[in-house]
Formats: sequence, structure tokens, C-alpha cells
Amino acid sequence: MTNTKISLETSRDWLLKLVTSETFMYVIKRLLQALLTIFLASALSFFVMKLSPGNYVNTLRQNPKISPERIEEIIKQFGLDKSWPEQFGFWLKQIVTKGDFGTSFVYQRSVSSLLWERVPATLFLAIASLIITWVMAIPLGILAAVKQNRLTDQVLQVVSYAGQGIPNFITVLFLLFFAQLTTPLFPVGNMTSIDHAELTWLGKILDIAWHSILPLIALSVTSFAGLQRIMRGQLLDVLRQDYIQTARAKGLPENRVIYVHALRNAINPLITLLGFELAGLLSGAFITENFFNWPGLGKLTLQAVLAKDQYLVMASLVMSAVLLILGNLIADLILKAADPRIKLEDLN
Repeated sequence: MTNTKISLETSRDWLLKLVTSETFMYVIKRLLQALLTIFLASALSFFVMKLSPGNYVNTLRQNPKISPERIEEIIKQFGLDKSWPEQFGFWLKQIVTKGDFGTSFVYQRSVSSLLWERVPATLFLAIASLIITWVMAIPLGILAAVKQNRLTDQVLQVVSYAGQGIPNFITVLFLLFFAQLTTPLFPVGNMTSIDHAELTWLGKILDIAWHSILPLIALSVTSFAGLQRIMRGQLLDVLRQDYIQTARAKGLPENRVIYVHALRNAINPLITLLGFELAGLLSGAFITENFFNWPGLGKLTLQAVLAKDQYLVMASLVMSAVLLILGNLIADLILKAADPRIKLEDLN
């Protein structure tokens, strides 16, 4: 009985400490702010869709095979005969009470099921690109700073300027041309081969990795170039600080000065950029997915916009907003973990 009482008191104290901690309060505050942001994003997307010329029903009326009676049934089925505020209010009510984002006009399926099918493909591209970018850009940025104004630094600067100067869609077109020249070395279109289901689990992983090579390159070039330049500039600024000169004067090895003392402070601004980097990758993924026929959220959203698929467009934009908000929140928490001196309230 005594042990049970002690255990309950310990659990209560731990829970109380968690709930009153700075991190927990910050996460709750950001999530509440996120609800307002998501509401505004969904309202904006709804009214932009309504104000844009044409709609899904107008497209149906151009098809002589669809009778006027059937069109009227579709209008009532999706509530399009109601006023705009009523349509938007009904959509929000369905989300809050049932978690239902509505039915796609084009696919005649639940919007939620369509999103869950496509979001993993987009997240795979964005996260894989983020990992590749950081793994390459950080060491090369450090190398450029250490070799400042030497041949290595000059070559890396040319590469970074070229990467940032070339628009993403130009890079994609060049890669498509390269794929055509080297066919069938690099596959273009979809994320799996025709015989994907017949492969072993390892074969399936390699098949997806093989199909993602060109999309990942297209998505990573601009991010890599910018991150590499930022890393170089931040490290050069830190290396000029007095405490770095003092560490060198004490006779500390140069590697320790760079990788222990300087890098820890130089990396913090890059962690802050992590959330914005994810935002850029998601927007870039939309372009990349459409060129490479990658079955992700970007391709689905573009098709929904062209077809005036109202609920699918709104849900896709809401999902994109959620991913961006989570990306920025994770970046702030990582920054706090990397440097405990930072107060989360100062990151707002």
C-alpha cells in the first residue's frame, strides 16, 4: 500500500512538473496559435476558390452526356445550393465533429483518404531532401570557411551561386533532359516500378530510392546552395570572435577550436532556419512532383485546383499549413535542446 502511494505521488509530481514546464506551455501556446492560422488559411482558400471564375458544376454543364437533373443532384449532394458562409460553416462543423474533410468532387471519395494516400510521398521527398541537404551543406560550409579565399572556397562559392541563381523549374527541366539522354538509367514518373509489388522488402526500398534520385536532386539543389553559404558566413563570423582567439592563444588544437567551440555557436541560426527550410522544401516539392509525376500532395492539389474540386483544395492547403507549423515548432524545440540558454518565449 505504501509503495503504491509513493508511486502515485511520484507520478503526480512528474505530471505536474511536465504541465508547468516552459516547453509544455510553449507547445500549447503554439498549438493554439496554429488553430487560428489554420482557420484563416482554410477561410482564405475557400473564398479565393469561390471568387475565381468558373466552378466544378460549370465544367459538368459542358458535358452533353450529363443531364441537367444529374447536375442538380450533384449540386444538392455537395451543398453547393447553399450560401458561401453556410457551405464554409458546414465544412468546418464536419471537421470538428466528425473529422470529415468532405468528399472530393472529382474522385467521389473521402478527401481524408486521398490526403493520407498522398502525404507520405510528399513527406518522404521533403524529409529525405532535408537530410541530404544538411549532411552535404554543413560539412562543405565548414570546409569553405576553414579554406577561406583558397581554391576550395572559390569553387564552392561558384557552385552555391549557381545553385541559388538557377530557378527550381529550370533545374527540373535539365534533369528531365538528362534522364532522357541516359534512359533507362534514371526512371521518370511515379515512385515505383510496375513490378514493385512482386519485389522483396529490400527490393521495394531500393526501387523507391531509385525513382527518387532525380526528384531529390531537383529539390535539394537550391536548399543546399543557400545553406552552404549561410554555414560558411556564420562560421567565419564566429571564428573572428574574441573567445575563439583566446582559445587559440591557450594552445587548443585547431580542430577542437572549430568543431567544439565555434561550430556550436555557428549552427544555432541554421537550426532556426530549419522550419523555413521545410516550408521551402514543401513548396518546391509541389513543382517537382508535377514535373516528375510524383504521387504526392502537390500534384493532387494542382489537379484539384484545375478541376475546381473545392473541398479537396481546401483540405490540401490546410494539410500543408499543418506541416509547415509542425516544422517550425520542431525547429524551435531542437534549437532549445541545442542551446539551453535560449528561452522559448524569445523565439516567438
